[in-house]
Amino acid sequence: MHTLVQSVSNSVHNYTPNHRHLAGLVVVLIGSLFCLWLDSSLDVWSNGRIVGLSSLTLAILLGMILGNTIYPKFAERLNGGVCFAKGQILRLAIMFYGFKLTMTQVASVGMPAIMTDALVLTSTFLLTYWLGTRWLKVDKETVILIGSGASICGAAAVIAAEPVVNAQAHKVTIAVATVVVFGTIAMLLYPFLYHLGWLQPWLSAQQYGMYTGSTVHEVAQVVVAGNAINTEIGDTAVVTKMIRVMMLAPFLLVLSFALTKERTIDSAAVEEDNKDETASFMTRVKQVKVPWFAFIFIGIVLIHTWVPMSESIVRSMVMLDDVLLTMAMFALGLTTHLSAIKQAGVRPLILGAIMFGWLILGGGLINIGISFI
Repeated sequence: MHTLVQSVSNSVHNYTPNHRHLAGLVVVLIGSLFCLWLDSSLDVWSNGRIVGLSSLTLAILLGMILGNTIYPKFAERLNGGVCFAKGQILRLAIMFYGFKLTMTQVASVGMPAIMTDALVLTSTFLLTYWLGTRWLKVDKETVILIGSGASICGAAAVIAAEPVVNAQAHKVTIAVATVVVFGTIAMLLYPFLYHLGWLQPWLSAQQYGMYTGSTVHEVAQVVVAGNAINTEIGDTAVVTKMIRVMMLAPFLLVLSFALTKERTIDSAAVEEDNKDETASFMTRVKQVKVPWFAFIFIGIVLIHTWVPMSESIVRSMVMLDDVLLTMAMFALGLTTHLSAIKQAGVRPLILGAIMFGWLILGGGLINIGISFI
């Protein structure tokens, strides 16, 4: 009991900013609010013609521009708050993402959407890992982040996987770049193919919605690609996408366990314990870095589903989550060095392109196959 209380106390302390964080947090907050304003303003100024540039994308781009020009001059004073934003605030943002989902949404599309999402997620991530590490020789952290973004929910999944992987900022930026580039192409390509009539022989209107939701990277991109046909298809696409988002928590737990197992095998001290299979398993379980924030995310989804809340409260929590996510992305941009991205080379983008092709073709085959069950 004492250990539990101490653990909770430490967690509260870790998530409480102090005076060393203040200056950096103020800068990150101002930057995120500007990006949120710019996101909404671009839509108004262009009469909805500018699509694909979410506040998260704008935040990391602006953060990178400032991070490679002005920010280094003030880094010593601001770095505490900036690191707090890309760490603790990032985790809070993933938790509060649960206010955007309900279990009722899951029930509305049924088991076919759940099966489709599970198969697309699993096949996409495993194929990304195999191709990236085995053939393209991309570093493991970048591969995992690219796979997370492609298989689950784009930039939000990338930044959720970052604390589990312990990846450097530039690797996060590379993974987000693949989401932005290929997700935006998908957002424009899917409706184009549908209007050409190339998809109708294989997919009904509802199946097209599920196909879009299960294979397009970002939630915002799914909204555009689905509603480009009609609102009914748009709703099916978004709900299917949200089911993928809800798979984030179990995915992070499995990822954490797998990484811990790998590190344990590499440890000479634990190799002796591995002579006893049960001891080996328990050792790995104890060493798993549990992503508790992901389970709190699931808890909030359940609360949002079954606890009566006014629309104003839910709307406020969604707005707060948008601010927190944008702050985390802006902070990641500030700490990303272009030299590190150049050093990574073109291989991560090639990997992203291959997985984009897989999502279109392989994801399409999975959707068609599920429709016959």
